[in-house]
Amino acid sequence: MKIVTPDLCDAYPEVRVVEPIFKNYGGRPEFGGEVVTVKCFEDNSVVKEQVALPGHGKVMVVDGGGSRRSALLGDMLAEKAAQSGWEGIIIYGCIRDVDEIGNTDLGVQALATHPRKTDKRGIGDLNVPVCFGGVTFTPGQFVYADNNGIILSDGPLEIPDA
Repeated sequence: MKIVTPDLCDAYPEVRVVEPIFKNYGGRPEFGGEVVTVKCFEDNSVVKEQVALPGHGKVMVVDGGGSRRSALLGDMLAEKAAQSGWEGIIIYGCIRDVDEIGNTDLGVQALATHPRKTDKRGIGDLNVPVCFGGVTFTPGQFVYADNNGIILSDGPLEIPDA
């Protein structure tokens, strides 16, 4: 079924709407699933670990502190995430290799692009509450995204028929 966030907002007025600061870069224009969080700053080591794990029905929500000095996701990690079954990745930070990511079967939303990769220092937290875009993402919640925006729900939503 097609995810349309305006329809979900109409059907579920209790959802929280993330501030409109993200751009849609992935090969999947809409995606949704259970939230898995990563908190990291200019080090995508934990992101790299997570994309290799099964992600069916899950969306990785990455709090990169809003940094615009390096990219937390590139084409190789995006491809690995798609192969591992992740529905999508939302990054409060930057990505790179946008042309390749746009051809990858993965939903990807981020603030911007940056050509520089991050350092790998093994620093980052997994499955902790993260706050950005006016909402707090908690592991186990559900997030839905499309070209209209990103919404957050405490539980799974039934997708209305289009």
